[in-house]
Amino acid sequence: MSTQDTCVTIHPYFKVAEGKLGQFKSLCEELVEKTNNEPMCLYYGVSFDGDLAFVREGYKNAQGLLDHLENAGNLIGKALEISELVRTEVHGTEYQLNQLGDSLASLNPQYFVLEYGFRR
Repeated sequence: MSTQDTCVTIHPYFKVAEGKLGQFKSLCEELVEKTNNEPMCLYYGVSFDGDLAFVREGYKNAQGLLDHLENAGNLIGKALEISELVRTEVHGTEYQLNQLGDSLASLNPQYFVLEYGFRR
C-alpha cells in the first residue's frame, strides 16, 4: 500500500526570547492573516506551551510550501529575531520532498518520507 497524498507539512518549534512572547504572538496574528490568502495552504495554526511555540502548517504540495516561504518570509524573519528555532520537521512523499531542493536548508529540517496513508 502506498499513498497518492501530495500534502507537504512543516512543523517548526520556536523558543521565544524572554519578554518577547507578546511581540511573537502579534507576529503570529500577522502570519495567520497573510497565510490565509495562500490558495495552496490547507491549514495553518500556532500552539503554545509557555514560551515554546509550535506552528502546524500543511500545503497541497511542495510548491505550496515554497510559495508560503516567499509570501511570508519577511514575517518569519522577524519571528526568528525574537526566538530560536529549536526543531523543524518536514513531512511528505519522497517526490514532494525532492521538489523542495535545498530551499529549507537554513532551517536545518528533519525530513520524514510519507509512505503509507490517504487523504480525503
